[in-house]
Order: sequence, then structure tokens, then C-alpha cells
Amino acid sequence: MGTKKMSKFAHILKVHPCYNEKLHDKVGRVHLPVAPRCNIACKFCRRSIGEECCEMRPGVAKGIMKPEEVEDYLKELIKKMPNIKVVGIAGPGDSLFNRETFETLEILYNKFPELTKCLSTNGLLLPRYAKKLADLDVKAVTVTVNAIDPKILKDIVEWIYYDGKVYRGEEGASILIENQIEGIKRAHDLDLVVKINTVLIPEINMDHIVDIAKTFKDTAHLQNIIPLIPLYKMKDLRPPSCKEIKEIRERCEKYLPQFRACQQCRSDAAGLISEKGLDIYGLKHFSH
Repeated sequence: MGTKKMSKFAHILKVHPCYNEKLHDKVGRVHLPVAPRCNIACKFCRRSIGEECCEMRPGVAKGIMKPEEVEDYLKELIKKMPNIKVVGIAGPGDSLFNRETFETLEILYNKFPELTKCLSTNGLLLPRYAKKLADLDVKAVTVTVNAIDPKILKDIVEWIYYDGKVYRGEEGASILIENQIEGIKRAHDLDLVVKINTVLIPEINMDHIVDIAKTFKDTAHLQNIIPLIPLYKMKDLRPPSCKEIKEIRERCEKYLPQFRACQQCRSDAAGLISEKGLDIYGLKHFSH
């Protein structure tokens, strides 16, 4: 990791466990599941709300929280878990496609200024909202980028919904890629710390991931390559081996620092990342 890049987001490295694995048993985080709707259809994604509360993966939440429930929930949670220093919005849909995300960020801005704020997105709407995120004191944005070639991305993303219209195939993939590139640059220029999440799908994008790292080497600060969880329309595809993940990370590290300790957390995760089994549902929190 270059000195310049390290210094630019040193403030996040000190407080955010998703950017510094050494904090996994020290600093807690909470994901607020306020964003149920999504504007793209990834072939590996199967969102689950309410039914599979023990499943540990992105896109899963026990319920959807309303913005007006956030303040009481956080106050109660922080009393129980005073190590929580980071609050994020990670779905279970796309954060930027839900007005509730921005209502929640307003509450966090006004009521919880001491918490570090972050969110995850597919990036389709990031050019439109990067400035608003910065104004609401969001410090870090994770963008899932699985390909920067439409011919490859069309095999991962079935369609996108953009400005009232559905786009499929390479056309939809091209729009998504263009917006991701533009949005990440805008976020970077606004001093948001950008992490790239990339799902490694051996049969589709394994030899392409280094091109993603090259593309964002000047505008992102970190890349997090995570293994495919075979689900939905990719349920018959194989996940990558540990050796494959290691080799791809080493290739990409020439261009972007690599995060190697992602736990692929749920959309309603809370507490220390190291405490996977923590039961947060004893709290009287959100609607189901």
C-alpha cells in the first residue's frame, strides 16, 4: 500500500473493521437494514427477509427497519454494545435506490455525529448521490464491481433499472459500468474512502478481476475480493478455491491494496465481526 494512499484514509483505518482486520475484536459495527429495494438483478443474489434469520451472508435480514425506528434501536444497541463505533447501510437491497437510506442518514447526522458512517451500493446511482453522501458525513462507500467489460458483466447482472426503464444484456451492463466508474471518481474527489467489493466467480470473471484493480487504482483505496456463494441462477457454479483467491489477490495487489478478512456480513449485522454468533435479536427493535 503506497504511503499517499495510506495517509489519505488513515482516519478510516483507525476506526473501521471492514477496512482494518486488526479491529475485528476491538471495534463493533452495526448495519441498519433500511433499504429493501434493488435496481439491478445479479444472478448470484437471492435476498431473504425474515425467513432465514440464521443465514450469514449479504442480502439477508431478519426484518426491515423503518427510519423512525433507528434512533431508539441504536441507543438501546449502544448501551448493550458500547464498542460500536461504525454504522452502515448495506441493504438488503441497494442503499442508494431507497429514500429510506437518506432519511436514515439525516437521523444519523443529527443524532449520532460521533459514529463513523458508511454504506454499500452497486454504484448505479453513485454519480447522482456522491455529493449528498459527503454532505451527510458519510466517510466510506463500498461499491460492488464484478466486471468492467460489458461482455463479462452481462453474464453476472441480468438487468438494471435506471431512470424508469429496464436495460438488459450488454446495454444494461454498459450503463452500470459507466456509472460505477464515474461515481467512484466523484466519491474519491469528495474525499470519501472507496472500497471495491468484487465477487470472484471462477467460470466468469476470474481472469478479469485484475483489470478491475487496474481501472480503479487511482480512485479507490482498497479492494475486497470475496468468493461466490453459489445461489439463485448461479447455484450450480463452483466457488473459488482458497488458492485461486490468494493468487488473484496477489495479482491485484500490484494495483490496489487488498482486504483479506471479509466475513460477508448480513444486512442487519451488529457487534464485533469476530463474534459471528452474537444474538442481536433480544433487542426490541424493528418491524418485520
